Amino acid sequence: MTDHDHDHSRTLQPDHAEPTSEGARVGLALRELLIEAGHYTPEEEQAVIAAMQDASPADGGRIVARAWTDPEYKARLLANGATAIRELGYELEPYEFTVMENDDVTHNVIVCTLCSCYPRSLLGMSPAWYKSASYRARIVREPRSVLAEFGVELTADVNVRVHDSTAELRYMVLPQKPDGTEDWSEERLAELVTRDSLIGTQRVLKLARKPGES
Repeated sequence: MTDHDHDHSRTLQPDHAEPTSEGARVGLALRELLIEAGHYTPEEEQAVIAAMQDASPADGGRIVARAWTDPEYKARLLANGATAIRELGYELEPYEFTVMENDDVTHNVIVCTLCSCYPRSLLGMSPAWYKSASYRARIVREPRSVLAEFGVELTADVNVRVHDSTAELRYMVLPQKPDGTEDWSEERLAELVTRDSLIGTQRVLKLARKPGES
């Protein structure tokens, strides 16, 4: 007879293999303790996992397009990103969320120097290079050189700002709205936004023309 009789089947993910390493067993034990203590339920956990699986840069594109077309929303987004994205149905709690705006004389780029902190529940999985030791170290020391390797050529008058994500804080870049898109719909504008532009390793967005347009 064991000294506890709670139902482990409720706390294990259906497709989660039994842990084999010591670290995995410790992680699973901690997870079960948090659930038993009432910090969250297995159902809430699954909802968060599902949201992360469904998240993609397209969600960031929707936020950017709204900011491009609604100056008041843009002001709220830059003032308090977590609150502003909630207006569009997105949630990043418990993290703080800060949006940094590119302009003619400023270029922002995101990194996590300690590990790979990234707004996954909003933008989906981070790219492999974002987690690499090379990117994490070099983007801080030589941001212009690294950005040039991504095809971002910056003139001397453009100031580069590197933002280091933390365990509590996530960042996203608000890229510049391309010229020639003044009459575009919000939906069409959102399609211009790429994952790399939201991180800052792309500066100029390519216009997607409709069929028949020159």
